[in-house]
Amino acid sequence: MRYEPVIGLEIHAQLLTASKIFCGCSTAFGAAPNTHLCPVCLGLPGALPVLNHAAVDDAIRAALALGCKIQDLSIFARKNYFYPDLPKGYQISQYERPLATEGVVAAKSDYWGPDSDIRIKRVHMEEDAGKLLHEGFSDSDRRSYVDLNRAGVPLIEIVTEPDFRSSKDAANFFGYLRELLMLLGVNDGNMEEGSLRCDANVSIREKGSEALGTKAEVKNLNSFRFLEKALDYEFKRQEDVVLGGGRVTQETRLWDAAAGRTSTMRSKEEAHDYRYFPEPDLPPLVIAAARVDAIAASMPELPAARRSRLKSTYGLSDGDVIPLSVARLDVYFEQTVKAGADAKAAKNWLLGVVRAKMNEEGFDSAATLRERLSPARLADLIALVDKGTISGSVAKDVFEKMFASHRTADEIVKTEGLTQIDDESQILGRIAEVLAGNADAVAQYRAGKTTTFGFLVGQVMKATAGKANPKRVNELLKRTLEE
Repeated sequence: MRYEPVIGLEIHAQLLTASKIFCGCSTAFGAAPNTHLCPVCLGLPGALPVLNHAAVDDAIRAALALGCKIQDLSIFARKNYFYPDLPKGYQISQYERPLATEGVVAAKSDYWGPDSDIRIKRVHMEEDAGKLLHEGFSDSDRRSYVDLNRAGVPLIEIVTEPDFRSSKDAANFFGYLRELLMLLGVNDGNMEEGSLRCDANVSIREKGSEALGTKAEVKNLNSFRFLEKALDYEFKRQEDVVLGGGRVTQETRLWDAAAGRTSTMRSKEEAHDYRYFPEPDLPPLVIAAARVDAIAASMPELPAARRSRLKSTYGLSDGDVIPLSVARLDVYFEQTVKAGADAKAAKNWLLGVVRAKMNEEGFDSAATLRERLSPARLADLIALVDKGTISGSVAKDVFEKMFASHRTADEIVKTEGLTQIDDESQILGRIAEVLAGNADAVAQYRAGKTTTFGFLVGQVMKATAGKANPKRVNELLKRTLEE
């Protein structure tokens, strides 16, 4: 390929505070439209903003996790533009003096993606805008409705340098960032509700060139898959333009998931278009070193350190720890092992049966899983399988019953008589019944068609309701057939 993409990301993350960034209105999602409002949200004359202390702490926590330098003084600014969901006619943000700068996400330790580090240009604080509503009204109603509940919700914007060279790397980074912010407790990761969204700047250049091309910005991407698809489309679109002798236009574009393409939204604004100037109603934000040190000391174990420790402590591979951490089951995994489960068995259960059940039930929260099935209860179930008390197939049935109740694995196995059959005479009796009822399969096996063996094993297991020891069934069936 002659050209390569050059990609930078701007990720907007709503902070998990109970109230908005400059007032006491609730940030709870799902309230009736325009009910979480006050004169500050609406920018009414005489209403003055007051900065939310908890939002600043969350922003510092996220910036530290990204390796950024926290500035001892940052300044809020007014970003002026007109849009129906922006009641004040300006957005309070940060521009020339952001909260944090010069971060790095190390490729080999923090982020499972590209070979080179990803530089973080800045992390700054700002307020969210409201939301325009178009769905849920009659087909004849062509108006847009405005819900301002979201106006004033605290945000951080994380701006990377243009360090990505593939759409897959950009999407993986977005996924890593979601995992990190959720682990820190500063964002809920709910992209469907708009609490985490991404804008992508993409340009192309000839491979080997250091010059940057004209970029287009793709706005409001709220899934990893959409980000990857939008970047792939945009790279091909720009490549076609250049190869056709044209010039790429600097503009803002929107991704149409149904059509699988980007389309022009507006010409790209420059900073001077927003007429930034310092917010006159807010003093400079001064961050004391002691405050940064206290937040740093309270930071949880970050994904890179946790992955490294899980690998060394429990003998797991990257292929094990990455899915566990991405699914946010790594802490649950360790608790299950500490409760007595074998590490490999716990990993297999969590990435197999347990994760499938979470998908079926429609939740991805480890906290919800812990409420439904504690790590100690799962460890007890795994122990019953390891000791041979129940078979693997029966264990799955026991798991379903445990998930639907508060009973332990021992209770279910004892009350329902699910203990694994190891007695040779019982198993031989079932084998005799199966062989008598499947004479054709027996004849085929003895004639050399050994593939029928698996069928016969399955029939024996079915005859014992899955309670027979599979290893003993295989041994005894093979011996019987070859007598």
